[in-house]
Amino acid sequence: MSMETAFTQENIMVMDPFILLSTINTKLRNDFDSLAAFCDHYNLDQSALMNRLGEFGYDYIGEINQFRMP
Repeated sequence: MSMETAFTQENIMVMDPFILLSTINTKLRNDFDSLAAFCDHYNLDQSALMNRLGEFGYDYIGEINQFRMP
């Protein structure tokens, strides 16, 4: 499965959290200037994505455009 097809709302909810974190942070670093732009591009619910990674202790930090542990 390519990264382009991996970003569906359904896949994000079941994807291994560490793979999800790594993949999203890579896309944010290389391809998008904000989480909102990423979510718009892939038609994702930004709150659901933030909650999903938040379950594992990760917060989105807009100043660095990455998910990190606080």
